Amino acid sequence: MRRARALPLVLLALLGLLLWRTQPAPVPAFAILITQPGSEAVLLDRQGRELARRRTDADTRRLGWLPLGAISPDLVRRLVAAEDKRFWQHDGIDWWAIASAARDRLTGKGGRGASTISMQVAALIDPDLARAGQRGALDKLAQMRAARALEARWRKRQILEAWLNLLPLRGDVVGVDAAARLLAGRPAATLEPAENAVLVALARRPSAPAEAVLRRACRAAPDVDCAAIALATARLLGPRQRVESPDLAPHLADRLLPPGTRGAVRSSIDADVQTLVQVALDRQLAALGQRNVRDAAAVVVDNETGRILAWVGSAGTASRAAAVDGVTAPRQAGSTLKPQLYALALERRLLTAASLLDDSPVDLETATGLYIPQNYDRGFRGPVSVRTALGNSLNVPAVRALLLTDVEPFRQRLQDVGYRGIDRPGDYYGFSLALGSAEVTLLEQAAAFRTLALGGRGGALTLDPVARPDTAQLIDPLAAAIIRDLLSDTAARSASFGEESGLTLPFPAAVKTGTSKAMRDNWCIGFSRRFTVAVWVGNFEGDAMIGVSGTSGAAPAWAAIMLALHDGAPPTGWALPAGIERRRVRFQPAVEPPREELFLPGTWQPVFALATPAEQAPRLVAPGDGSLIALDPDIPPARQLLVIRSIGQRPGLFIAVDGRRLPGLPARWAPEPGVHEMSLTDGRTTYDRVRVTVR
Repeated sequence: MRRARALPLVLLALLGLLLWRTQPAPVPAFAILITQPGSEAVLLDRQGRELARRRTDADTRRLGWLPLGAISPDLVRRLVAAEDKRFWQHDGIDWWAIASAARDRLTGKGGRGASTISMQVAALIDPDLARAGQRGALDKLAQMRAARALEARWRKRQILEAWLNLLPLRGDVVGVDAAARLLAGRPAATLEPAENAVLVALARRPSAPAEAVLRRACRAAPDVDCAAIALATARLLGPRQRVESPDLAPHLADRLLPPGTRGAVRSSIDADVQTLVQVALDRQLAALGQRNVRDAAAVVVDNETGRILAWVGSAGTASRAAAVDGVTAPRQAGSTLKPQLYALALERRLLTAASLLDDSPVDLETATGLYIPQNYDRGFRGPVSVRTALGNSLNVPAVRALLLTDVEPFRQRLQDVGYRGIDRPGDYYGFSLALGSAEVTLLEQAAAFRTLALGGRGGALTLDPVARPDTAQLIDPLAAAIIRDLLSDTAARSASFGEESGLTLPFPAAVKTGTSKAMRDNWCIGFSRRFTVAVWVGNFEGDAMIGVSGTSGAAPAWAAIMLALHDGAPPTGWALPAGIERRRVRFQPAVEPPREELFLPGTWQPVFALATPAEQAPRLVAPGDGSLIALDPDIPPARQLLVIRSIGQRPGLFIAVDGRRLPGLPARWAPEPGVHEMSLTDGRTTYDRVRVTVR
């Protein structure tokens, strides 16, 4: 009796255990399911347009979610008929199919299982549930309960749409969209009946050999010619088709869509701007094809927000290293650092835009020997104003300006405005830093020149479509405004670049070109009120271009991009900030015509004159300190006199070598092996001294 009374409790406990064991997981909302990304990551522009896509899941290949209406109705009909013909009538469980499956198992007949589409979907969205024929009775019961829960929450069309998107079809291919595009090479809405028959066969056995797939497809589609199905089978099970998709920003996609990324990533890029930049670079590379130029890159920045609107890391079909991202690859800066140098000199009241700098040969001692800067054209112009020196990108005046600011403060300024890679002490770069010997990136160039566009306020650039990074005052706003004026002055650069150089636009724009040593890199960076555009051309491998100057290399592409950006809406210029003085100046002697010039408060003077010899501080100019002089044993010593030159005048001034006075200024000396000290003195005061070594 006790056993009889305990039996219901045991049965009740077993029933509870059964219910607990087969309890389905909560059914996710259909709206949430369809937003889950596929196996690919998609890079979007700021308006949601596709720029590029990358596969980031090595195990499966499922494309974006495809609505039911975008799938071939013939394919849907055939799949439902083959897999769950009473799908539209049952409530998730096909009891007739279950009875038939039980009968076939009892009689030893083969046949399909009783898994419905709803049960399959339940298993596809919950990995813990078994798929048809894979696990035991308890798992089948759990699957049935999950199907009922699914039917209670979702509509039939939603269940069918989910199944078509999550159904494994061949190898790593998941969903009819991936199958259609990867196997058939066509969208799922355009598949033909023969192709649909093959997919129906694959839905039953995704890994079946081709012969079995063909037999199954012919049985499943008796209304389609089996010969046509055979052709479709050979095509669909052959080499995978390439999914055609936009690839407007491949380097940026590699940067923003690393392995493991899923779904859509929106960026600040504008697809239209990206396209016009790519076209401009392609055209310029085609024009430079005979000059050994294969690569180009460009960046476009919205000045107000700091958002990057275009990122073209490589252009041109002739590139031998197209995987290199020219936007982030360090290259020698050339003359593009000079605006920052002169801005620093103006800010510190060391120079004005009208100050005269001597464009003549100069020898500078460095730790590794003499540094002798040369201009691009190997010529010298004598005294020139800062406006002329920067406009014509003269090298020697830039080095003289660096002597005033010193190298380390200039290096620190460069790092402040965005050149993060210039991070070694100033002594490492030396005087050549004024001429751009350091390596910089195109992105750093854009950030630095945007700082000038914003009147000295600078900050980080961003690829976020909504972010707006903070800016800080990095350059004195008055100094930045004067440099901006110099860079936009067509007349100031006409001596080197000509009146029609390609740098002049029909609206206010500031621009600077640069060419690195041996013509390996050519830059053109400039800005309007709205945009900053930075362009680089050259060869990623580093081999030299042939006869490519600042105006023939990157500049035409820069101008084309700027014109396209402002098409129909030319920008206004910049208003001068309060405090800048516009005053009349003249030069004595008249090395440049009189003009109105811009000055920081307290720096104006009406006349800029060259110092007379009497006004110049006496110093030795040749040989340079640390010079090494080699004697030729085959030449008589009397023929190997060294000329020692000086500048500046003082009463009684003379040159002495090792304390022995030499006659005349300049003086001539017969070198003797050894280390010698040369001094410029009047017998009471020594104004300068150098050491030389004779061998």
